[in-house]
Amino acid sequence: MPRIQAASVAEHHARQRRALLDAARALLAETEQAPSMAAIGRHAGLARSSVYQYFASAEDLLAAVVADVFPTWAGQVLERVAAAPTPGTRIWAYVVANVDLFASSEQAVARALSRMVEPRVLQGPMEEFHAQLQGPLRQALTEFGEPEPETMAELIDSLIVRASQDVGATARTQARKTADITLARLRRLLGPYLGLGPQD
Repeated sequence: MPRIQAASVAEHHARQRRALLDAARALLAETEQAPSMAAIGRHAGLARSSVYQYFASAEDLLAAVVADVFPTWAGQVLERVAAAPTPGTRIWAYVVANVDLFASSEQAVARALSRMVEPRVLQGPMEEFHAQLQGPLRQALTEFGEPEPETMAELIDSLIVRASQDVGATARTQARKTADITLARLRRLLGPYLGLGPQD
């Protein structure tokens, strides 16, 4: 029996499960291919048989990754939005955080999951992700004085997705440079509307 290195069996199991999810995510980011249970186990430092104690199949594990990553991504964006001091800078922080996600290794994870996971598994987490982000964005737009916050929020999201297509298609080594170019374009477009100064 493996040695338990935690305060309780439940905490041990939670740590092992976390290690497997992190391993799967790292392999998806690295290869954009479906990792085998054995590869995930090796990456997490566990035997292949141990992986099956936590996940019944590779499909089950990938579904758990989906359920795990979308709240993480939303949290990364919302943390940066909440840290901005004014409605205008919160809106801009939302733009920057989303473009940064496109430029990160998480984009490779998103591409891989979109190919490997059934749409029905992706739909719920994606809708929740969108709802989590839209609420604070619409609130910032309302406080900014925007008369149509819902419409404007959808337009901003569309701009981010369209402007970031080049980022997602760029080689990983060039993604940060492409993201900076994308942000410069979006700032030229949205900066006057948001009243952004040079240091915002």
